[in-house]
Amino acid sequence: MPGRTPHIPRTRRLILLGCTGSIGRQTIEVVGGLNALSAAAGMPPAFEIVGLAAGSNVNAALAQAEALGVRDAAVCAGGEAVREARARGVNLRAGDDAAERLVREVECDVVLAAVVGAAGLPATLAAVERGVDVALANKETLVAAGALVVPAAQGSGARLLPVDSEHSAIWQCLPPACVPPCALGPEVRRIVLTASGGPFRTWPLARVMAATVEEALNHPTWKMGAKVTIDSASLTNKALEVIEAHWLFGLEGPRIDAVIHPQSIVHSFVEFADGSVLAQMGAPDMRTPIQYALTFPERPAGVSPKLDILAMSRLDFEPVDAARFPALGLAQEVIAMGGTAGAVFNAANEAAVAAFLERRIPFGQVSRLAEAALRSPGGVGSWPVRSLADVIAADAAARRFVALSLG
Repeated sequence: MPGRTPHIPRTRRLILLGCTGSIGRQTIEVVGGLNALSAAAGMPPAFEIVGLAAGSNVNAALAQAEALGVRDAAVCAGGEAVREARARGVNLRAGDDAAERLVREVECDVVLAAVVGAAGLPATLAAVERGVDVALANKETLVAAGALVVPAAQGSGARLLPVDSEHSAIWQCLPPACVPPCALGPEVRRIVLTASGGPFRTWPLARVMAATVEEALNHPTWKMGAKVTIDSASLTNKALEVIEAHWLFGLEGPRIDAVIHPQSIVHSFVEFADGSVLAQMGAPDMRTPIQYALTFPERPAGVSPKLDILAMSRLDFEPVDAARFPALGLAQEVIAMGGTAGAVFNAANEAAVAAFLERRIPFGQVSRLAEAALRSPGGVGSWPVRSLADVIAADAAARRFVALSLG
């Protein structure tokens, strides 16, 4: 497959959405490592970053653009920053639709989508509609709008290359021809996503419900942004990943499961109809799935630490405690409901997490608010997805529901 690794002399153009976040910064590290391999082999760079998009962290985005020689960028903020950027030779788009305009206006070969939350949906959908491959680190895109994104990818030929470590693991356990979005046949009995269990895996339930912001942000394994870390503490991240897996691999809910694996060494399993189980293992480092998405189907040397198998003393697996982690059970309901249920669940959770981080609600109320938005008589419910407008309306309705619930 031409141009997918530094071993083949063609530079691939990359737009990075969410450039100042954890995944964005690690992607820049990965690209640097791949380009160093190319230079050592006397070949052109493997990748050229041709576009950067950030939220409100304008100064960091401009510093990245200057360091990387990027001439096109996008931020949600605007004003003086736009004039300053253009004076420095950067074509900076500003506003809520800036990332989408960047994707539509700048030619590229792959978009890495790492914007947290539903905010990344329009730009990701724009890339798919253009037929551009998307390395997808934003699970909310498929949770909220899989009914739009997957058919668009199938129509345009765009590939959805998973960056989440769990979905990357599933993908790596499948035959090379199974590139998402795909529909796994009966030869796959089920897939099993692993979850670290976060900081509250062994806590008494009452203590979990009253956990503080500082306690919820103290993840034992992964270093992530605040929203993703809170989702990990409640296992809402795993609920979102179950829904994302439904769209990436064309599986109905009962064929997608999750288990607690505190060591975060086995990233997921595929169980086949004949009883065989394949698992992907690796050090808990997001740079590995980032690189796999960018270089598939090749495996050049990477910048991630290598797994020392001899240093592993044990691998533990536990069932998910539904009382401690009620959000995970909602994933199956969202899949069964279809329509805008995913958008409602995702937006209600985002609003509830924001309220928790602002110390307006206890930790235990985060999952309850998302559940109420879906289930309660006065909740939002679900309706068919016909266009992006339906997704946006469901998102707004869920956020209103949470705001009204908080008073």
